[in-house]
Amino acid sequence: MPIWIIVLIVIGVAALLAVFLFTGTYNSLIKLRNRYENAYSQIDVQLKRRHDLIPNLVETAKGYMEHEKETLTAVIEARNQAMSAQKSAAANPGDAASMRNMMSAESGLNGALGRLMMIAEQYPDLKANQNMLSLQEELTSTENKVAYSRQGYNDAVTSYNTAREVFPTVILAGLFGFKDAELLRVDDPEERKVPSVAF
Repeated sequence: MPIWIIVLIVIGVAALLAVFLFTGTYNSLIKLRNRYENAYSQIDVQLKRRHDLIPNLVETAKGYMEHEKETLTAVIEARNQAMSAQKSAAANPGDAASMRNMMSAESGLNGALGRLMMIAEQYPDLKANQNMLSLQEELTSTENKVAYSRQGYNDAVTSYNTAREVFPTVILAGLFGFKDAELLRVDDPEERKVPSVAF
């Protein structure tokens, strides 16, 4: 067999292996990106549920807390900001700025809810209201689901980011625009505290 045929065969096999490596790596990154986007959609569902509960909570409290309109308004405004940030993050869960904005807005909402709950402690009739107790239970359950979903999202993002940063994947990831995904972190110790919703 002539040497040029052997060289062509070696080049052909190397090219074929490169194509398989390239295709496998690219498909792996797509699967991992889809996994973290799906994990974010679980958070999105729970945040929407949480945001939907807040107007009911405010309406229930409004009847008892006539002198606390400023606090109730602050909760609604914080909810609206969180919903806006959530929509932006849902449109592109891989965008670091959108994710940080969402976490900041959710932190603001947690603070407003925490203030509402502290003030609500001063109203014994509100604390005993069945509707308020039911909403508090649903809100607590939703907060737990958000925390669980956040853990799943962060696990999926870590897998994606790790796969994207190893050699030779990092080269292909850079060529095709696979950017780092943002973990959902709570950097401020005050934000780590779960809002108290106990009555």
